[in-house]
Amino acid sequence: MKRLWLLRHAKAEPATDPLTDIGRPLAARGIRDAVTIGARLQRHRMRPALIVASPAARALHTAQLVADAVDYPRENIVLEQRLYLAAPGTIVDIVTAQSATVEALLVVGHNPGLSELVQELSPTFDVDDLPTAAIVGLEYPGALAWTDIEHADPTVAYYDFPKNTGSAVTRR
Repeated sequence: MKRLWLLRHAKAEPATDPLTDIGRPLAARGIRDAVTIGARLQRHRMRPALIVASPAARALHTAQLVADAVDYPRENIVLEQRLYLAAPGTIVDIVTAQSATVEALLVVGHNPGLSELVQELSPTFDVDDLPTAAIVGLEYPGALAWTDIEHADPTVAYYDFPKNTGSAVTRR
C-alpha cells in the first residue's frame, strides 16, 4: 500500500518583491505550526520513507521542522525544483517517478497546486483551500508502485492543520 502525504508549507513572511518570493522565510507562527504538525505526525507514528520538498525557503524549512519531529534525517530531504509553485499534474509526475520501494511519501509544496491536487485525487474531500501547514494523507491500498496511483481512488486517511482542535484522523 502506498501512503501519500501532501503538506502545504507553513505560514511565511509576506512577499515584498516577487523576484525574491522563493527566499521568503517562515514567520514565527509558521515555525510554531510546522513544529506542531510534526509533533502530531510523530504522535500518530507517521514517519515518511521519503520527504520531497520545494526549494522555496518556506517549504524547505517546513520540511526540516517536520523531519526533526518524526526523526527523519534533514540531509535525506530531496529538493525538487519543479515543486516550486507546481500545478497538480507536475506534482503527480514527481510522485509517480518515485521508487516503488518507498511506501510512505511526504511532499511539501505550495497552494494552489496542492489544494487542486487533493480535489482531483479525492473529489469528495470537502476542503477547497488547504490552510498553511495543513496535511492530507491519502492511502492507496492496491498500489504496488507510485505509477499505480494515477488510476486509483485513494482513501483520505488523515487530515490535520494547526488550528484543528478535533481528531486529525478522518478515515473515509
